[in-house]
Amino acid sequence: MSSKMSRPQDPPRRFFPFGNPFRMLSPKGSDLSPWLLSLLSDFELLLEERLKKLMPKNKDDILTLSWMKLAMESLCETHNNINTLITELQLPVSDWEEKWVDVYLNISVKLLDLCNAFSSELTRLNQGDLFLKCVLHNLQSDSGEKYLQARSSLDSWRQHVNANNPRIENCRAVLDSLVKSLSLPKVKNSPKGKVLMRAFYGVKVQTVYICSVFTAAWSDSTKDLFDLPVSEKPSWSKVFTEMQSVVNDEIRHMLSSGRTTILKELESVDASVEKLSPMIQDGVDPVEDECFRDYVMELGTQAEILSQGLDQLLEEVDSFFKLTLSGRDVLLCNLRSSDSISGNAVGEDVD
Repeated sequence: MSSKMSRPQDPPRRFFPFGNPFRMLSPKGSDLSPWLLSLLSDFELLLEERLKKLMPKNKDDILTLSWMKLAMESLCETHNNINTLITELQLPVSDWEEKWVDVYLNISVKLLDLCNAFSSELTRLNQGDLFLKCVLHNLQSDSGEKYLQARSSLDSWRQHVNANNPRIENCRAVLDSLVKSLSLPKVKNSPKGKVLMRAFYGVKVQTVYICSVFTAAWSDSTKDLFDLPVSEKPSWSKVFTEMQSVVNDEIRHMLSSGRTTILKELESVDASVEKLSPMIQDGVDPVEDECFRDYVMELGTQAEILSQGLDQLLEEVDSFFKLTLSGRDVLLCNLRSSDSISGNAVGEDVD
């Protein structure tokens, strides 16, 4: 995978040049009842615990497919929690301010775009397994012709996994627009609305950051990695800041050290390919037969680990897509229902 070496390290991305977006993050105690404060506290504590689980015990765990799967599972849990919070707040959509609806719909459609891009990349990478299966099949033979076919399949695999995915390249613009939505809208005369918007803030921070890490992993570029400043008010802020710092520092270190890819399982397959390629290229010396067989077995093992990991992560991304889509559909249905009763055209405008 030498054709896709890491790019020069880019400076950390920082945002909000237009002012402090956190001035509205602290709900006034007099506005919130103990019940509402308890709902908000419970939501933020759950988010804090999920973020703690994303703190890698070992730096080698960062950007493994298992860590990425855990991150996507965490996002699904957070988005399920916000749906539960909305129900517990007993805040029907008909009582939502139009700008709250705008926030939800604007974010959800962008998340669907990101999910489609991630799914396309996971599917594309997994398609490379066909080339590796051809390699392993041909290397079971002692035929020189089969070795030539294996070498051709290895070259095809390299070209395939190193190809750029336009959908991933487009993720940066989507993420940039999501970052601009991280400031909170003002909420007047609605204590429940203040709780909802602050909870949404936590959802957005976690979602934008995890999606930026995924994008950086597949683009091999720190330009897609965000350093998000967060308010110190929520209980999860310290854990998030620490986790973000550890993960970002390691990713930047990997990209600046000349790694061919920062996705660990893909790197392991590439290392096996690099061992086999010169032996197939030059012909296998009988003395090296045992070593050669070991390398073939190693490639088969690493390829299987990669394929299974990609399948499992794709399943989690699909679950997140369905969760986001269902939440969006429910909101739109409720809007249309409330509009038909009240005669209000807000739902039409938003849609």
